Amino acid sequence: MHEYKTIDQPVENTLIKEKGSKFIGFAYPVNNEDELKDALEKVRTEHPKATHHCYAFRIGLNGENYRANDDGEPSGSAGLPIYNQLLAHEITNVLVIVVRYYGGTKLGVSGLVKAYKESAKFTLEETAIITRELETEIEIQFSFSQQNTIFTLLSKFDAKVLNFDADENCILTASLKLAQKENISDKLSEMQYVSFEFKD
Repeated sequence: MHEYKTIDQPVENTLIKEKGSKFIGFAYPVNNEDELKDALEKVRTEHPKATHHCYAFRIGLNGENYRANDDGEPSGSAGLPIYNQLLAHEITNVLVIVVRYYGGTKLGVSGLVKAYKESAKFTLEETAIITRELETEIEIQFSFSQQNTIFTLLSKFDAKVLNFDADENCILTASLKLAQKENISDKLSEMQYVSFEFKD
């Protein structure tokens, strides 16, 4: 498995109303904890007076890093229904936040589960779900005279050059699709005076 499904861009401020309460949905593509914290902070800053900021996320190829947060709602009534929508859409590297403004009428646990589920579902239906291929980074060291050969090889594998120090001995960092890791390793191993390592 060298690919995963995620959303292509953020969706913000989808709205559903239930017995006077407002549920405002947000979905963000996130690749790590820092991006996650930034998105949560942004929504909290934009909605400081909201009663609850409930959310769920999945990160990782198989969604192995995940959390569901009820933010003060009854246990399992908010974060879990949101998380289940991530599972239902088979997406990862996604954070969904549902902000609630309490409208004066209690919804009960089953009412909350339904409202948070609907809000998350509605928000995700506004996004485009795309398939991304996993990438890896490689660092290659080679002599200056070999740079044409190396660049030709990289373009053949659709690698993106991230950093290049041209000197007597060159050091280059590139990203490429994980599926190509073995193929490019084989080619580089056949070259003299070339050393390389993968960064992850």
